[in-house]
This record gives sequence, C-alpha cells and structure tokens, in this order.
Amino acid sequence: MPKPSVIQASVKTGGKLYIAGEYSVLTPGQTALIQFIPIFMSAAVKEASRTQLSSDMFDYSVGREPDANYALIQEALNTFEAFCGEKLPTLDLSITGKLERDGVKFGIGSSGSVVVLTLKALAAALQKDLSKDSLFKLASYTLLKQGDNGSMGDLACIVYEDLVSYRSFDRVKIAELIEQMTLSELLEIDWGYRIRPVVPALKAHFLVGWTKQAAISKDMVKMAKSRISSKYLSETEVAVQAAIKALETGGKSLLKSSLQAVSDRLESLSPDIYVDKLKKLKEAEQGLDAIAKSSGAGGGDCGIAFAFDQSSRDALVERWQQVGIELLYEV
Repeated sequence: MPKPSVIQASVKTGGKLYIAGEYSVLTPGQTALIQFIPIFMSAAVKEASRTQLSSDMFDYSVGREPDANYALIQEALNTFEAFCGEKLPTLDLSITGKLERDGVKFGIGSSGSVVVLTLKALAAALQKDLSKDSLFKLASYTLLKQGDNGSMGDLACIVYEDLVSYRSFDRVKIAELIEQMTLSELLEIDWGYRIRPVVPALKAHFLVGWTKQAAISKDMVKMAKSRISSKYLSETEVAVQAAIKALETGGKSLLKSSLQAVSDRLESLSPDIYVDKLKKLKEAEQGLDAIAKSSGAGGGDCGIAFAFDQSSRDALVERWQQVGIELLYEV
C-alpha cells in the first residue's frame, strides 16, 4: 500500500481565557464560559526524508524517539497515527509563536494549543477531514494519555475558535475506556460533554490584563480541587448560567452580579487565587461601569474585565498600567 503523501501545509491555533466556571468545570457536568483569544501559534508541515519535530519553545529538534519536552507533540502524532490506522509518513513539523514574552507565559492555554495545532497540521498535510468534534476528542484523548488533570475546556474553546459554553465530561471514565476501546470506537460514542458557541448581544469592551507573573496551573488545580464542595459547585453553576444569559440577552447588571458571584466563590476557594496583582486587577473596577475578575487557575497569569463605556475602559486600563498589569488583548 503506498504511503500517504505529505502536502506542504501551514495552520494556526489561538488561546483561551475563562470568563467563569474555571474550577467548578473540573467536576463532570459543570459548565464554564470560555473566551477565544486570537493570539496565535503556527505550525508548518512539509515532506522530509526523516521525521523532524521542532518548536521555538526549545533550542533543539527531535524525531519520534521519546523526548520529555516534545512529549505532547509526539503524543499528538501517535494519536493521529491511530486515527489514520496506518504509520505516518516521514515529515518535518515546525511550531512557532510561543504564548509568552521574555520567558513568562501568558497563561492562555499553551499545552492545549500545541496539541490542537499539531493535530490540525497533520490533518492539513495528509488531507484528512476533521470535524471540530473529532478534533476536540482527538486532542482530549492525547492529553488524557499524557495524564492531564484539566477539564479540557481550553481545547473546546481553541478548537471552536469562539466564545463557548462548555459542559465537562467524566475524564476518569473516558480514560478507562481508552484502555478498553479502539480510538475509532471512542470517536463514535457520546462522551457527555456539550460545546455551544455563545453569541453575545451585550455591547461591552472585553479586556485581558496580564500580570506578568506565571501561575503553576497544575499545582493550583490540585490545591483547589480538594476544597470544592457541592455548595460551591451549585452556586457557581447558577452564576455561570446567569452570565451566559446576561451576554446573550444584553443584561449588563446581570453580567456584573453573576461575575461578581463567581469571583467571590473563587476567593472563598483559596486565598492563593487572588495574588496581589490579581487583587489590584479586580480593584481597578471600583467606581467604574465595569466588572473584573481573575481568569483560569489564578495565582498569576491573566485576569479579565468587561467595561461598559469608553471612559470606564480607559480608566481601567490606566489603573492596570499603574500597577504593572499589561493590556494583552481587547475586543
């Protein structure tokens, strides 16, 4: 059988930030609201006599032999090979666009972005059609094989490249099924997640503030997971659903109150979430027609805000700048 041919291809993927539901969504069946951030990583694939994988995150390249730094990219290749049901041809895959500056990450979803990017690049180069749903499942499968402890919400947002409402699935159950079923069987069944693009009717400036302090998301998640109660989950779910409704129906006061409720719940979970700079990012809303909060794991990285008029937007950004918070993105 002839080996599939590699056509030259380049693709890109962006990042994400949680608006609400970041810790609760770790529990299966809970909902999160996640915003796509168009700060992109790119991948280029071309034919090669031997497989070479390179990323500007590292100062060396590798082949298929296991390498700790390239583990996610290599696992994505293994996933795609299983999806195709045949060995991949030799190819050159190069990834550029670190989601960081001066060695400090933005915290907008680098590991998820890398996996989605690699799978998209392989699909383009080998001319395989991948639906968004299949891409999400393949990316989740790849991260589960690597022992990832996340909700996979970042993947949902990065795959759909949109503001999404995401209901999480039972990763322990799917990880068990990975051991028992073939990949093609797994792709056929309903995993229990729901991904729905949200179309906002509310007019607002959406702002992302970067603290320039890196958070260790895995450690933050481990610490907070042990403190999540059923009360926390039910209160957060109500607030997340209210935030989605507020965006879709144009309810400014409902968005403010629901995001404040989510923020209060986060603060009650752990004092480590609102580190000094994120506290200042939140406090900058005072007296303005705006609402701000930590985003994602907390402990650093980014926070978000909605400002409902130009003067509030300008004042908020100025206050952020005064305390060393950079406006990373706005829409």
